[in-house]
This record gives sequence, structure tokens and C-alpha cells, in this order.
Amino acid sequence: MSDRMTTPWGEAELTRFPEDPRDRLRAWDASDAYLLRHLAEERVPLTGAVVVVGDRWGALVTALAERRPTQITDSFLSQEATRANLARSGAEPGAVRLLTTQDPPPERVDVLLVRVPKSLALLEDQLLRLAPAVHADTVVIGTGMVKEIHTSTLRLFERILGPTRTSLAQQKARLIFCTPDPALERPANPWPHSYALPDDTGVVSGRTVVNHAGVFCADRLDIGTRFFLRHLPGPGAGRVVDLGCGNGVVGTAVALADPSAEVLFVDESFQAVASAEATYKANGVPGHAEFRVGDGLAGVAPGSVDLVLNNPPFHSHQATTDATAWRMFTGAKRALRPGGELWVIGNRHLGYHVKLKRLFGNSRLVAGDPKFVVLRAVKQG
Repeated sequence: MSDRMTTPWGEAELTRFPEDPRDRLRAWDASDAYLLRHLAEERVPLTGAVVVVGDRWGALVTALAERRPTQITDSFLSQEATRANLARSGAEPGAVRLLTTQDPPPERVDVLLVRVPKSLALLEDQLLRLAPAVHADTVVIGTGMVKEIHTSTLRLFERILGPTRTSLAQQKARLIFCTPDPALERPANPWPHSYALPDDTGVVSGRTVVNHAGVFCADRLDIGTRFFLRHLPGPGAGRVVDLGCGNGVVGTAVALADPSAEVLFVDESFQAVASAEATYKANGVPGHAEFRVGDGLAGVAPGSVDLVLNNPPFHSHQATTDATAWRMFTGAKRALRPGGELWVIGNRHLGYHVKLKRLFGNSRLVAGDPKFVVLRAVKQG
């Protein structure tokens, strides 16, 4: 769905990525509009190096394209949406520099605009990485919906950059104002974080997991993945995809159990794929692996995969939606060879078995407990 955002510099037609006419979620929200309004009303000088962190679908950099900003994002989908929105707006090619959270940060930042992320750890990592480029005259403004900005958020800005205060709320959105203090003694960056897996996780028991900031459950193994690891298919699958790989522990478990397997780790998060590669390498896994940031299984040849393992998210930022799971399931069906299998771990209440039966014509319960189910669907010939 495309929609228009009115900014002080005109209207911008924006869409999320991938574009889907059934998607009723907007590509911008009140916090984006509030920040842009403030920049214009207060005549904030948008000169020098303007850096925008966490711009979810490119709304901010599309509006500010004439100021030639740099965007930093952890999301492949957000980056693709930004490219499309910039092209739709008629922005000059190359007007916005697109960086990922894994790229070296800019060496100087004169204006830092931060769309507060869901993950406090990702915010911490990005502020610490950008702090050396911030100087006493840097304008630092954060933005987010009221429910996204907590005392811990403000303390993080204060601890890493300098004194911080907030605005009054407008349309359930709030701004964060931070005054950089170059003399501030900043803490060391704790990311990436590593830990040893518990002893009840099968072939990966006691193995090392590496998590970059922002990866789901970065400081411990989440209980869903823990349950999945106890019920993975046996060796002999051939070409395997860890779809939505996160820190890569599931794909690493497959590779350890079957050195002949070819494992493709895929996620739309740059932080996640970096974590998966680090986890795989930390355990000295034999065999062949590929690590890819992208839109699910787009780009994977149809009928080229034997097994897909998937723990689909059911949130898109703050919105609860099954759209991502459905796209993952349809992508898996396309990529699987006849007789190939999709194994899914999910919360019992999500009812994934209904979607799998509709799509594959079959769904079998492999294992379950009061909270989770592991489901198996087979692609028919």
C-alpha cells in the first residue's frame, strides 16, 4: 500500500517493501512527521554531515534527500523500500548514502537523527559506534512513539552522548533532545556478545553462539529455538536453508550433525547474518555454508532446496502481522524440490498448521508442548 506523507518540504508518496496491495500498514508514522515538522519549525541547520539511523522505510531520508543525508539501517527490506521511495520522489541518484549497521560509520556527524528502534541493544551499539564522530556542536534528535521511548532509552543517550531531555507528546509521538558532551567517558561496546549453549540442545550443547546487537534474544537462547533444536530432522537432507536465521544456531546444528549438508543462512537483518556467520565460524563447522542478507528466499532457484527450517517472526516493528510468515512459507514452497520439506517452529496459538495445509495440502505435528509446536509440510510433486 502506498500513502502520502505531508512534510514541510512537500508530499512524499511512500511504500513499504515488498510492495503488497493487501498490506494496510503505513510506511511512516507520527514520530517521523513530528521530527520533520520540528526540523522545519525550529529551523534546525541541516548542513554538513546529516546521518539518519533506524529510518524504517526511508520516510526521513526521502523527505531530506536534498540535504544529502546518510542512512544507517539493519534492515534489507528498509533499505530496498528507501531506494524505491527515493526513486518515486524523483530524488537525484546518489543523493542519499545508504549504509548498513555492519558498515564503518561516518567519520563526522553534524546532525544525528535517530528513529528509536525496538531493540535497546541495537540503539546502544549504534550510539557507541557513532559517538567518536559526534562533536560538541552536533545536533542530536531522536524520535519515536511514546510507547517506544522509556527511561532506559533516555539513560542510554545520556550515558553515551550527553545530557538528554524529551519533548511534549504530539499524536502519541515524542522527540528526544541530546546535547553531546565530548568529555564524557563512554563505556566500551559490549557487542557482539557470545555465550555457551545449554546442555540440553543436542549436537550444539555447550557450543558458542555469537550475537550482534539487535538480534532476537541476543543475551540468551530463546525458548522457541531451544525446543526446535531438540526436534530437528536427522542428517541426509542435502541443501538446507535456515530461513530467518537470526544468530544461525539452527543451521549450525544441522551442519554439525551432517557435514555433507550445504546450508544457506538467510535473514533480512544485516546484524543477524553477521551473527550467523560468526556463530558458524566460532564452532569450526566442517562442510559448506553460504550467508545471505535478503528478502527471504527471493533469488533462490525454484526446486533447488531439500529442506527449509523456519522460525518466522510475527511482528513488523510494533505491528503484529502474519504477512512475513506467509511470505516465508510461500517462498519455501517455491524453492523446495518435490518431496522437499518445510519445518516450522511457532507459538501454538498462531495456528500455522492452517496456513501450511492451505499452501502445501498437508501439515504434520512433529513435536509440541503447551507453548510451541514443530510442524512439517512436504511439497507435493
